[in-house]
Amino acid sequence: MNGFLVIDKPQGVTSFDVVRTIRRTLKVRRVGHCGTLDPMATGVLPIAIGEATRLVEFVMDGEKIYHGTLKLGETTDTQDAEGTILAKSAIDGVDRARIEGVVATLRGPIEQLPPMYSALKRDGVPLYALARKGIEVERAPRAIEIYRFEVSSVDLPFVTFEVTCSKGTYVRTLAHDIGVRLGCGAHLTALRRLKSGAFSEAEAITLEQLQDETQPALLLLPVSSALSALPALTLSAEALLRLKNGVPPQQSEVSSEESFPAPGSIVTLRREEQLVAVARFDPERAIESRGDFHLLRVFPANA
Repeated sequence: MNGFLVIDKPQGVTSFDVVRTIRRTLKVRRVGHCGTLDPMATGVLPIAIGEATRLVEFVMDGEKIYHGTLKLGETTDTQDAEGTILAKSAIDGVDRARIEGVVATLRGPIEQLPPMYSALKRDGVPLYALARKGIEVERAPRAIEIYRFEVSSVDLPFVTFEVTCSKGTYVRTLAHDIGVRLGCGAHLTALRRLKSGAFSEAEAITLEQLQDETQPALLLLPVSSALSALPALTLSAEALLRLKNGVPPQQSEVSSEESFPAPGSIVTLRREEQLVAVARFDPERAIESRGDFHLLRVFPANA
């Protein structure tokens, strides 16, 4: 059984809870999720099954879209509503214009300090485990990108927003940082993921729908669906034969229905609509000694 499920994660369960449920339901072992959602969050959680687990990193590399709500005037230790309130502040003088002004400063390439309540590790120990013991350690800011950040509505002390961002973005930290810049504190009270990489909520099913389905395999999206946004190149029959022996193709042995991708681009290599490999176009041969592509994943069953 190979492919992807897009689960509409309910509130109050972890991403690993969803993985465990799917393993039991489908009776398969190779199952993984493509990017953690906090227990409080709901929405799009892509699940990779079988051969699809080899493409998890490409889903996680894709942009994410979230719809969320934050509350001004209260700061929590987890930066969301599941934490303990650390401080309360008046929000006098805060209006939509000031909020939108602060939101504008958080668009584009920025650096974000990961929260202590996160799955990042220090010396093999998750930061959240240290945080629960009252230990705070130094963290290095991480480069992320906020492609779009819009205020949807303001009903003080609540602010609803939508954000499109790169991988590695903590939306609850964005909410926290808005509170810091406004001088009144803030924390996230609700979050729903609308899109993750190539997958959107239009494709999402609930765990109940999966468990009620008599033929759950019919709900699987094909392995190649995770890569629909990547340029697709078609291999010649001769190149396909050599690729079976691990030889990357020459640029002259592939064709594209669109303009050829720029050097460094991640592409899919296909033959008769079948996904054969994921590769980086490398015409300068900076990595591979043969061919014009650096092979990242090869699917022998399709080759």
